[in-house]
This record gives sequence, C-alpha cells and structure tokens, in this order.
Amino acid sequence: MAATITSTEPATGNVVWTGDIGDVDQEVSAARAAWAGWASKPLTVRVETLRRFANVVRQRKDTFADLIARETGKPLWESQTEVDAVVNKVDISISAYSERTSQRRMEGSLGARVAVRHKPHGVLAILGPYNFPAHLPNGHIVPALIAGNAVVFKPSEKTPATGEYLVKLFHEAGVPEGVVRCLIGAVETGKALAAHPGIDGLLFTGSARAGLALHRQFADTPEKILALEMGGNNPLIVWDIADSYTAAVIAVQSAYLSAGQRCTAARRLIVKDGEHEELIANIGKIIDRLIIDHPHATPVPFMGPVIDNVAADYLQESFLDLMIKGGRPIRRLDRPDDSKPFLTPAMIDVTNVDKRPDAELFGPVLQVIRVPDFDAALAEANNTRYGLASSLIGGSPELYDRFWANIRAGVVNWNKPTNGAPSNAPFGGVGLSGNHRPSAYYAADYCAYPVTSAEAEQARASIGVGLKDPYAANNLEG
Repeated sequence: MAATITSTEPATGNVVWTGDIGDVDQEVSAARAAWAGWASKPLTVRVETLRRFANVVRQRKDTFADLIARETGKPLWESQTEVDAVVNKVDISISAYSERTSQRRMEGSLGARVAVRHKPHGVLAILGPYNFPAHLPNGHIVPALIAGNAVVFKPSEKTPATGEYLVKLFHEAGVPEGVVRCLIGAVETGKALAAHPGIDGLLFTGSARAGLALHRQFADTPEKILALEMGGNNPLIVWDIADSYTAAVIAVQSAYLSAGQRCTAARRLIVKDGEHEELIANIGKIIDRLIIDHPHATPVPFMGPVIDNVAADYLQESFLDLMIKGGRPIRRLDRPDDSKPFLTPAMIDVTNVDKRPDAELFGPVLQVIRVPDFDAALAEANNTRYGLASSLIGGSPELYDRFWANIRAGVVNWNKPTNGAPSNAPFGGVGLSGNHRPSAYYAADYCAYPVTSAEAEQARASIGVGLKDPYAANNLEG
C-alpha cells in the first residue's frame, strides 16, 4: 500500500486532503518523454496555451481561493489576491520573455550575420513553499513553460492540495499532462527529486537551510541551473518621521501580514533611541485592534494562524530565548489555544541582547533595536547574513539616497512596507537570501539559456597568414 500525506486546516485541524506519495522516477520520466514535443512547438502556441491557463484560473477563482485559505489558514481576502497574482503572472511572464530573451540579429564579417536566440534547459524541478503555495511556484512554472521546458513540481508537504489543484488547472487549459507533473511527497521526496539525474535544473523557494543544502549538492553539477529564492532577516528603519501613526501602519503591514509568514516581512525595527516611544505606542495600539481569526470569519480578519503547531511551538521557543537573553517584551507572543497555531502579533526590544541570533523568525515577531544615529542604523540593518528586503520610513531624499547606496538587499523601499514586491520587476536577494538568480520578471533569465550563432548562407573561407608559398618552393628547385 502506498504511503500517503494528509493536509489539515491550520485554523480548525480538519482534514483538507489526503493523497499518495508520488514516484520520483516515474514523474521525471514522464516529463522527459514529453519535453521535446513541447519545446518544438512554436512560441505562439505555448503562449496561447498559457493564456488559456490564466482564463481557467480566473473561472475557478472562488474555488481556488477557498482551498488556499483553508489549507494555509490565511484570510480569504488574501487568498483571493494570491489567485489574482497567479492569473497576472502569465501576461507578465510573456512580456518578460519577450524582453529578456528576445531574438536578435546583427551584422557579422564577410556578409555573415550573428544571431542570438534562447533554448530551454529541458526538465526543471520546482520545489514550492507553503506560505504562497500557488503564486510562488507558479512564478517559476509559467516562465519555464513559456521557454519550452517541462516541469516536475513538488509542492510543500504542508500544502499539497493547492499544488495538485494548480497542476490540474494547467492540464485543463491544454498544457500536456507530461509537461507539468505534480510530485507529492515530503522532505525525502524533495531530496530525491533534486538529486535525480533526469532533471536539468532546480528552481527553489524556501528556507535558507534547505537552500544551502541544495547549493552544496549542486556544486558537483555545474551543468544544471540552480535558482534559489530564500528568506530574509529584513530591516525596517524608521527615521525623522513626520507622522508616527502612518509609520506605525507601515510597520504593522511589514511585520504581520500573512501572520509574518512572508520572506519579505520586517523582522527588525530599527529606531532612534529616545525618539521611538510614540511610534512604538502607535504600533501597539494597532496591534490591539488587529482581528486574528479563521479564514472565513466575520468580521474579516487581518491575519490567521501560522501554518501548524510545529511552527507555532518554534516561534514561542524563539521568543522565550530572546527574553532569556535580555529582550524586553513590548507585546507578548500569546497563543490563545494551545491546540491551534494562532499567535498574537509580538514585539520585543532586543537592543540589549548580546549576539542577537541572525535568524528568520517566520511568524508575527518584530524585534525592536534602538540606535544613537543613522550610521549605527545602517550598520545594524546590514548586520545579517541575509539580504532580501529593506525599507526606510521617513527621512529626506538625501537620506534615502544614502540608505539605498549602503544597504545590502535586493529589495530597497522608501516609505513603503518591506513586503509586497511587484511582479513586473526582478525579485531576489543576496547573501543567504539567494544565489543571484532573481525571480519574478527576471525568471526568464534562468528558464532559458542564450545561444550565439555566426551564420552565412554560403560557405566562404580563406587562410591569410601562416602558409608556405607554394611557388617559392618551385623556384628553389629550378
């Protein structure tokens, strides 16, 4: 009897879905058998197929959003925006492919021409996360398919139902079943897929720990593309603000949207010591008003639970560890029901914590750090091995220019939250946040490789130097 995986609702504990763990060899083999046929189709055919996919998703929006909400615990309104992002990704990816991988022809020497075109890699494995189980893997799948690749997609073992449904919609739209495969499984299945000799690359979204393991594993296979999109210990600097309430709203949005389960969420709030009290008080007032409830609740919640009790336990232990090391709780990380992973938004002053852990606490925990001046704020913001998102709230254009020039991050915002990056721009980070393979608009770059060709309709060749003169040899003999 095949081993199974069961998915449950974080908010209720009810079973959402149960399915068999897939066979890695079988799924990779199916994708490899289908790849050549898909790659040989004209680009216009692949593009129109993906446009049909967008229409199918649009028609299934309510069902899809409901499934995402139940399986992740995020509010229904947020799941609806995720489905919208799945739809919008198609047109964005088509434009990106045209711009980033367009065909070009240039004049060469002796009447020849130089052509630059792009080829797909082949079969790409995609490992998806649980926080945006449709949007983030879709951001790899769509550009990969447009480029002519086949895909083996393993959704997170915490959100398999969403992953399976996403693939079902691709098939419904006319993408051949062999071209997009859904591989159900847990960590060991993901490891086996990443190590499979039948894949030509891997596109990953997830934790830094898993990403580092993949980076080490792929060190011996430079012929395979590896794109890593990992997390962040993201700084939010608030400085010389005119409106502390607006700054507090942006801080709350940055830290607590999706229950803090966004890779771009603000983890560290850096403020000027002595000028921070009003800001902190306003953040606290907003926290007290936030509705935390199940996805379909009325009134509509701001946030739901974290993904499961294991995650909630880890966050509570991490918060307690910060307290033991000298952190001063401003808002405690409470758990109203020990049997469910609902957590209240927390805020803790860690200014006096020696050797603060450089970790991504993937949940609603905001660490406050007080500094004496802006040089110290910049130094503290860069005091991390990560480098994904950052934001400055307040300050002058000159101060923002200084912030932009000195901050080490792939997303740098001003008077905007750290999260909510646009899909029509590149998205990625440095350090432990990625391996210089930004996704979103730049996903086209790692889904195809450039081929340069020198071409002439008729062969013409000569060797102008380095040859003996045949006539000179005859004259010597005479």
